[in-house]
Formats: sequence, structure tokens, C-alpha cells
Amino acid sequence: MIIMICLDDRGGMLFNKRRQSQDVLLRQQILTETAGGRLWMNSYSAKQFAEESAANIVVDETFLDKARPGDFCFIENVAPSAYEDKIEKIILYRWNRNYPGDLYFDIPLEEHGWKLIETDDFAGRSHEKITKEVYER
Repeated sequence: MIIMICLDDRGGMLFNKRRQSQDVLLRQQILTETAGGRLWMNSYSAKQFAEESAANIVVDETFLDKARPGDFCFIENVAPSAYEDKIEKIILYRWNRNYPGDLYFDIPLEEHGWKLIETDDFAGRSHEKITKEVYER
């Protein structure tokens, strides 16, 4: 599976059980990148995509258990390390800001052999710069 996660500069994902931020242009980029494949997420994340019409979104509370090789998984409120053995690729979207956080990305990338293979900066609607990083083993 290919995981997609939004992080702040400290690796934060959530604060007080809420996403730190969101951006409509980032959602559009995710939908474009995953077109033609399955995009798994739970109901918490699906609320963020409610206004977009995308036939490839699959909503399931146990999506990380059900995703197959090549499937995309958008993760917001689940620590991904328990699923690291199933992960083929990690796509991080960095907000380039510090937000309060209490759930953090928990895969030590370099220690576990993940290599940065691509990076790209783009402007969002609510963030002047969002950095996309792609990691593979």
C-alpha cells in the first residue's frame, strides 16, 4: 500500500483528536494522483473529501487492514508504524508550519531504510507552500 499523510514541521498529525490543517488544493492533488486506483480512508478523513466526487474513495474503519499492494491510503488519525510491513511507499505532505500536536508520525524513516526519492513544493489555497516528499525502500 501507498500511504499519504499530512504533517507539520515536528511530525504532528493531530491535536486534540482534530486534524491540524487542511487544504482544498492538496485534496485535489491527492485525487488526481490516485485516479485509477483505490483511495482508502476512514470516515473521519472522508468528511474532508465530502464535496469532491471521486468514485475511487473507499471508506472503511479498518482500511489499513484491507488495503492491498498498490492501493492508496490517506491517513490522518492512525499511527502508521503498526502497518509498516505492508507499506510500499510513503507520501508525506508537509505544512511547513508548527502546530500543536498529540499524535505524531511514528515511522523513523532513515532508521528503517526509507529513502527520499522525490520532493516537490507547491502552493495550496490556505498554505503558501506545501512540500510533498516521496519515500521508498
